Amino acid sequence: MAETIQSVDRALEVLIYLEAADQETSITKMASDMGVYKSTIYRTLATLEARGFVRKNPDTDRYWLGNRLFSLGKSVENHLGIQEVVRPSARKLYEAYHETVNVAILERDHDEVYRSVIVLKEEGGHQMLTVNLPVGASVECHSTSGGKCLLAFGRNIDLSVYEKRPLHAYTDRTITSATELRAELEQVRRQGYAMDRDEMEHGLTCIGVPILREDGTALAAISLSGPTSRMLSGDLDERVEAVKRIAREIAARF
Repeated sequence: MAETIQSVDRALEVLIYLEAADQETSITKMASDMGVYKSTIYRTLATLEARGFVRKNPDTDRYWLGNRLFSLGKSVENHLGIQEVVRPSARKLYEAYHETVNVAILERDHDEVYRSVIVLKEEGGHQMLTVNLPVGASVECHSTSGGKCLLAFGRNIDLSVYEKRPLHAYTDRTITSATELRAELEQVRRQGYAMDRDEMEHGLTCIGVPILREDGTALAAISLSGPTSRMLSGDLDERVEAVKRIAREIAARF
């Protein structure tokens, strides 16, 4: 067996443990489960937190994986060509309607706000609206169709965060209360898709559908976005079904 560095090995064990736990976890529980002194776990987490590999919830003093791992994961994803698995379906949806198609995943930032991060985009060369976020950009989930899907179908979502801080209003149509958001997400779960009507930008309407894992939770979300005048021109139901069909097609590949 090759010689290993104990401190590095311990840090990797902590990351693997948190990934398997799939939720924020206390130092006490980690130490107990891993059979390690609390002081050792504390020092390991402090080092990982300083580098962005884990994050601490200031309200609960519990830890989970940090945003730095997303950057590393994206590098691996690009190398392995996972985006190219999704791209043909996203391109198919774009070619059917010639509206912008985004695929996004869920992220929680350092302020504990849930954000929708764009990992793939299909679009034409001409954009009429001002909101045209590039791959890697993120926006608060409550204001977008894809973000709503990620919240409605996400794992271990803590909606109480929206009771502790105001929801940013991008337009006068944006959801700004936790009560309204909860009701909206319940409707998203019932119908299997979400809408954003002028909530991010006036004149922009989006249809979002979750890309589901086998357990029914969202791996990602796909959305079709365009000028409200076109998106609501009479074939909305057809567009919704088209996005749902593409989401199922993508999910079948994972």
